[in-house]
Amino acid sequence: MGAEAGVLRDAWRLAVGTLTVLRVAPPVVVDRRRAGIAMVLAPLAVAPLAVLVALVAWGAVELDVAPLVTGMVVVGVLALGTRALHLDGLADLADGLTASYDRERSLAVMKTGTAGPAGVAALVIVLGLQAAATGSLLASTGARGAVVVGVATCVSRAALSLCCLRGVPGARADGLGSTYVGSVAPVLTVLVWILAAAVAGVAVSWAGVGWWHGPLAVALALAAVCLVVLRAVRRLGGVTGDVFGACVEIAFAVVLVGVPVGAGLG
Repeated sequence: MGAEAGVLRDAWRLAVGTLTVLRVAPPVVVDRRRAGIAMVLAPLAVAPLAVLVALVAWGAVELDVAPLVTGMVVVGVLALGTRALHLDGLADLADGLTASYDRERSLAVMKTGTAGPAGVAALVIVLGLQAAATGSLLASTGARGAVVVGVATCVSRAALSLCCLRGVPGARADGLGSTYVGSVAPVLTVLVWILAAAVAGVAVSWAGVGWWHGPLAVALALAAVCLVVLRAVRRLGGVTGDVFGACVEIAFAVVLVGVPVGAGLG
C-alpha cells in the first residue's frame, strides 16, 4: 500500500509540475509507469487553472466585459498558467510538418524551438478560435458558461492520454515526451475520454445547453486529436512532446467551438 501511494504521489507531482506553473515537490522517481499515471491524471492536475479561468470568465461576465476581450484574457491566463508549454508545441509541430517531407529535417526544425511562419499562423488561428469561442459561449450562456470554460480546460488534457496510448510510437528516443510515449493502457485512455464526455455533458446542461452538446464537443475533440496523432505518426514516425502540446491546444479549441454552436442551436 505504501509503495502504491508513493507511485501515485510521484505521478501527481509529475502531472502538476509539468502541466502547470504551480510549485510542487519533485517526484522521487520518474519512470514510464509514473509518467502514464500522470497523463491519466492530467485533467485533474490542471483543475486549479480551470478554477482560475472560470473565475476570470465569471468576473468578466458580471462586469459586462466585451466577449472577445474576455476570451483573449482567458487564453492569456491559460498561457501564463502553463508556461505556454503547449503553445510552443503547437508552433513547433506546425513548423515541422510544413518544413519538409523529410522526417529528419522536420524533426530538426521542431527541435530548434523558434517559431516560423507556419508556427505563427497556427498560433494565431488556434488562439483566435479559443478566444472567439470562449466569448461566444459566455455570450450565449452568461455567467454559468464560465464553469463550462473551466471544464473545457480540464477536458482538453484528456488528449494527453491518447497521445501516450500504448502502441503509438515515439518519433525520437530523446526529448521531453520520450518518457511518456506508450505509457497509457488503452482501457485507461477510453475511461478518461468517457469521463470527460460525461463531465462535459453535466456542465453544459447546467449552463442551459442540451446535455448532448457536451459529449458531442468532446467527441469532435477526440477526432481532431486522432487526426493530429495519425499525421504525426505518418510524417514523423511517431509522437513527440510537441505533438502532445499541439493536441492539447487543438482539443481545447474544438471543445470551445463545439459547445457555443450547440448553444446557438439549442
